[in-house]
Amino acid sequence: MQTRQSATLIGGLAVLMWACLAPLTTAALGIPSLQLLAMTFGVAFVCGVVWLLVAGGPSRLARLRQPPGFWVLAVAGLFGYHVLYFVALRLAPPAQASLVAYLWPLLIVLFSCLGAGGEKLRATHVLGAVLGLGGTALLILSNDSADAASINRPLGLLAALGCALIWSSYSVLNRRFAAVPSDAMVGVCGVVSLLGFAAYWISAGDLTAPSITQMLAILALGIGPTGLAFLAWDHGTKHGDLPLLGVLSFAAPVLSTLLLVMLGRAAPTLTLLIACTLVVGGAALATLRINRPSRLESTP
Repeated sequence: MQTRQSATLIGGLAVLMWACLAPLTTAALGIPSLQLLAMTFGVAFVCGVVWLLVAGGPSRLARLRQPPGFWVLAVAGLFGYHVLYFVALRLAPPAQASLVAYLWPLLIVLFSCLGAGGEKLRATHVLGAVLGLGGTALLILSNDSADAASINRPLGLLAALGCALIWSSYSVLNRRFAAVPSDAMVGVCGVVSLLGFAAYWISAGDLTAPSITQMLAILALGIGPTGLAFLAWDHGTKHGDLPLLGVLSFAAPVLSTLLLVMLGRAAPTLTLLIACTLVVGGAALATLRINRPSRLESTP
């Protein structure tokens, strides 16, 4: 039980880092989406390789040799999600795009019973997810970005919805590769970076030279939201409480929006306050009875 709880907490750290994804991405505006994808994952790969060498020497790099199925799932999940995410932030208002993309926590709660091993869904998980979804819906429906071009907003929100479907499916299916060490995600970041550069060169050609501010944002993205966060999430989804992780993940859109407000990229509203209350209340409800048997618990 302690190992499961620890893994859930580690997965929760990824949620905190992902709350910075939208603000950092908007700080890097001006860098083409695919180039940004390639550069951030390149930073993650370089930092990850250095960490593996320092922690275990060259022999630890052998952990990158894993079954093809793992590579296909992980690369498709990370590359597909981020391509759509960066596109969504450019076609739709940042707050709305990031919040639609963050519908994936609810989908994880719903899909987790279909994963390998069959999760048990508590009634508190479902109720907590409903509260979290309510808070997220309030933020999505807020009119903080009415000035966005109507011709671009639907495409951006559609891309964001694709993010939610891709990431929730990856997170649930990742359970099938519980034996694969999270160190292997370093190699996945490297492959995603190469794919990003290849796709960019095919579609655009010349790279855009980043400014100092953009470069700092890229480094921060590579170290945190597109780097260490994936190792933490990989460990959490493989060994932790997946439905609970899904509910706790609703904190990410709220924190993300609060950061956007602090940066002046979204407006503070009463809706945001109500959404915060719903998401925090949902998370608290989902953790209720986590250590005790519950008569509300049912098998999927």
